[in-house]
Amino acid sequence: MTFWSGRRVLVTGHTGFKGSWLSLWLTQLGAEVCGISLPPSTDPNLFTDVRVDSGLRSEIADIRDLERICTIAEQHRPEVVFHLAAQPLVRASYEDPVQTYTTNVIGTVNVLESVRRSDSVRAVVVVTTDKCYENREWVWSYRETDALGGHDPYSNSKACAELVVASYRNSFFPPVRYPQHRTAIASARAGNVIGGGDWSKDRLIPDIIRAFSRRELLRIRNPQAIRPWQHVLEPLWGYLRLAQRLLEGGVAFGEAWNFAPDASDARPVEWIVRHLAREFGEGAQWEVDGQQHPHEANMLKLDWSKAAHGLQWHPTLALEDALRLTADWYRRRERGEDPRSVTLEQIEAFTRLLPDASARVELQPSTSATR
Repeated sequence: MTFWSGRRVLVTGHTGFKGSWLSLWLTQLGAEVCGISLPPSTDPNLFTDVRVDSGLRSEIADIRDLERICTIAEQHRPEVVFHLAAQPLVRASYEDPVQTYTTNVIGTVNVLESVRRSDSVRAVVVVTTDKCYENREWVWSYRETDALGGHDPYSNSKACAELVVASYRNSFFPPVRYPQHRTAIASARAGNVIGGGDWSKDRLIPDIIRAFSRRELLRIRNPQAIRPWQHVLEPLWGYLRLAQRLLEGGVAFGEAWNFAPDASDARPVEWIVRHLAREFGEGAQWEVDGQQHPHEANMLKLDWSKAAHGLQWHPTLALEDALRLTADWYRRRERGEDPRSVTLEQIEAFTRLLPDASARVELQPSTSATR
């Protein structure tokens, strides 16, 4: 029996890209998952493709609706909460900053308020972003103790969410009163995640896949922008690991944590494009879009040494392998293979590389990849 078998888990944002991967992984580990989210924002989308709702209780709701969130939490009585629901796009935050702030800030308040009203929750992981730091465009990697900030509304809203987490932890779940409230809250800051099933607008990988698979010209905005690219399963393993430590060790792990790739895998946009152009072969074309665009950071890296020492977490896949898995997922879907089977195969293959047996998934021979 795994650590997660039979545990009641609440996942907000379960219809999104990361939320779908996490929810599917948790259900394969035997968790009793309830998801809260708006409907999928794209068509196609991973949630529908892999039939996430077949293994959990799916509630379509807005995290800005406090009473609805509290009612669902009261009914499900989760032991663990993963809060991923968000407006996740930088460019969309320029178009609608009010919706970005209300979702990312007030939504986080509402989730934590539902936890405050609950007597069942023992561990909370609030997922923010690598962009929550005050970006000084330097070459050094940001640590959890560096200043929060954010130039654009999205990044700033996630910095605000981090402050909300700290305030709720200090005000309502302080370490000195842990024996009474028994709830530990942490935040997680991941790099730029990639992987199969992301069709978001104005994200590099989905834009590349759309253009290269259709043999259309790809236009990129900022070819020299450097980001900490990582496969989606990397930070998700970190979230699972962190939640387990919160359950086992309590408030000792109730802090902010970075989950990022090695510094050598923080690559420019142009490097990613060229690598995937080779994956897709002849017909993959791209050019630099010279138009004026809203501000986006040019340099961003995270330091993951705290997670290495405190959680025994480390990046597992090299960037080349992450890109290969990503391209392979889309190609296999295009060939007509079942996206759910492909996704489960990739989860299984990834978990075989982990030292953490509690996150390991074993599939039946009929659905496992041939190796």
